[in-house]
Amino acid sequence: MKTLGIIPARYASSRFPGKPLVDLLGKPLVWYVYSRAKQALEHVVVATDDKRIFQTVTDLGGFAIMTSQNHKSGTERCAEAVLNVEKQLGEKFDLVINIQGDEPLIEPPIISTLEKNFTPQDQIATLIKQETDAENLFDPNVVKVLVDKNKNAIYFSRQTIPYLRDIPKKQWLENFTFYSHIGIYAYRKDILLQITKLEPTPLEKAEKLEQLRWIENGYKIKTSIVVYDAIGVDTPADLEKVKQILLSKNKK
Repeated sequence: MKTLGIIPARYASSRFPGKPLVDLLGKPLVWYVYSRAKQALEHVVVATDDKRIFQTVTDLGGFAIMTSQNHKSGTERCAEAVLNVEKQLGEKFDLVINIQGDEPLIEPPIISTLEKNFTPQDQIATLIKQETDAENLFDPNVVKVLVDKNKNAIYFSRQTIPYLRDIPKKQWLENFTFYSHIGIYAYRKDILLQITKLEPTPLEKAEKLEQLRWIENGYKIKTSIVVYDAIGVDTPADLEKVKQILLSKNKK
């Protein structure tokens, strides 16, 4: 299967405007994501609606493509981007990997795992990890996942699921294996083009989680369990944490 990695990147962020271009030790944040993705995949593109992001990535020697400003999600941006890239390169792709543009420390093996575990029979795939942190377990910003015996996702929620009846919450981690979601997706290209035509669904609206739209419409989301501590940059404070991590690694 021929794979295209896509990094959706918007300039207008409500919590952190201009985030893709913010300086991180001399390079824009999005460049770290792009560089790490290129270690895992041959074909990677930054899909943006902003000429500043496009120009910055291009000037650094990367591949970027312009997309519409009207997209409501990174998934929609990926669907347009893969078709635009195919036209520009004259090549066809079978698999699209949607890589979060705000995780400058993403590990290339994580991306490789998602690609290698994907089969032509799969529709959508994503990664999950066992949750071992009690604070994360009850944090609505950390999305939890239920899977079936075949490791297909049953449900995603901001709530802690399942509810352990008759067990004090402080003992939940000791009595059940909980999983949290890592926000990276692989889609078979034909499935990607299908799911972006779906209307929003009740569960999606309730949880504000787009992947519930796919489940409600009968699509299968295959999961793979990995060991990974994702660090996303949502605020300037997050950026400072990443800077300190990079500086400590550079000293070793």
